[in-house]
Amino acid sequence: MSSSIPPVQPGRFRVLKQASDQKATGPVVYWMFRDQRLRDNWALIHAVIQANQRDVPVAIAFNLFNQFKGAKARHFGFMLRGLRELHFRLRENLKIPFFLFQGEAVDTIPNFLEECGASLLVTDFSPLREVQHWKDEICKRVNESVSVHEVDAHNIVPVWVASDKLEYGARTLRGKINKKLPEYLIEFPELMSPKRKWASSSKDVDWENLIADAQRRGAEVPELEWCDPGEEAALEVLMGKKNGFLTTRLKNYNSDRNNPLKPKGLSGLSPYLHFGKISAQRCALEARRVRKLCPEAVDAFLEELIVRRELADNFCFYQPHYDSLQGAWQWARKTLMDHASDKREHLYTREQLEKAQTADPLWNAAQLEMVHFGKMHGFMRMYWAKKILEWTIGPEEALAISIYLNDKYEIDGRDPNGYVGCMWSICGVHDQGWRERPVFGKVRYMNYAGCKRKFDVDGYIAYVKRITGECKKRKVEACLENNAKQLKS
Repeated sequence: MSSSIPPVQPGRFRVLKQASDQKATGPVVYWMFRDQRLRDNWALIHAVIQANQRDVPVAIAFNLFNQFKGAKARHFGFMLRGLRELHFRLRENLKIPFFLFQGEAVDTIPNFLEECGASLLVTDFSPLREVQHWKDEICKRVNESVSVHEVDAHNIVPVWVASDKLEYGARTLRGKINKKLPEYLIEFPELMSPKRKWASSSKDVDWENLIADAQRRGAEVPELEWCDPGEEAALEVLMGKKNGFLTTRLKNYNSDRNNPLKPKGLSGLSPYLHFGKISAQRCALEARRVRKLCPEAVDAFLEELIVRRELADNFCFYQPHYDSLQGAWQWARKTLMDHASDKREHLYTREQLEKAQTADPLWNAAQLEMVHFGKMHGFMRMYWAKKILEWTIGPEEALAISIYLNDKYEIDGRDPNGYVGCMWSICGVHDQGWRERPVFGKVRYMNYAGCKRKFDVDGYIAYVKRITGECKKRKVEACLENNAKQLKS
């Protein structure tokens, strides 16, 4: 490795466990989880630098869970196809072995570290409770000669650097992040090849069988056709010549992003950012390069990409009850409970809501868009969640149902942005108190008439009817084709 390559900034990673033996000479293992990419990945860069400085080999380990927070074929298929591409590129270009494990990470990762005699575990950062718990357990289970480093490769300004506390809202975090951006929004160093070769080769991964198994077990929520998996596809969405966000669609972002009838007005990057197929830092660097062309659009995009995304991570990291009424501010908890027994015009079960069986055609359209298309427009997500509060027996049930549906159907579900979106809509998180009214109390209210003033509601309902019809037709065709293949075999 060239001596000109600087180490990763100390603020970018945290030492979760320091080895008692500082001179341990075992290999470095990068446990990849949230940031599933080779390009622009601070965790992988850190792992390779550490390995080369210690003159030891490095490997990537990935643990595939049988279930993770209700993920279905839609999520596993997208993830596994991207990992298959990553594995191929890794083998061809970097000669870093890739080990895939199935089961519980608290068992598989420590076992692998012991088996290979590792001295350092490098891992991605995630603010979610489950992941934090796994890391605590892994730190307890590995022997004293292993150090554990957690790298925030997901945020531009690492969550613990941006703020050391739970922030009230975007206005209290924005200045803190902007102050740190000159230090952290920098170009990535080149990812170097490891000096030392791994002693044994990693086992072949039967990707086709893994994908087929994921499709079979999660068939009730099938894969999507509109977003191609993998790093190359992510870069194409950002910078592609034909339909790239920054190259062809950026100029309309500021005017179109809040119109549910103009989905192309959005960046389309959320699935790739969620699965770590592209770095938010890369998106921000490329956006800043074209700012002179569309300053207002770029500023609006960077606000969403940096401040709003990192605000969600801040909330989930510093608020352990990020997905329950306990995580709401005191004023919101009080007002919601004061109005929990208010009479509702409609009451629906989770099953009725999931099947879009309500008296509101706009809400039904939003639900169907999510079920069949895997993504609901951001404006509609707010209306959708607030109506669930209005139509269920209380805020706890409303929040549970909204998170369940979001995690099951959204391609970018099971994510801090999703939890905070539901908490904002139902519990007033990162918002303020408004005029008091039945059911909602002082939590911000949205209704059908307000939507009609903002966009063509009938046009949106017709648009969803068309795209869901196309999705259903393709699903039937795929089933018939699959049945025909089975009969031939």
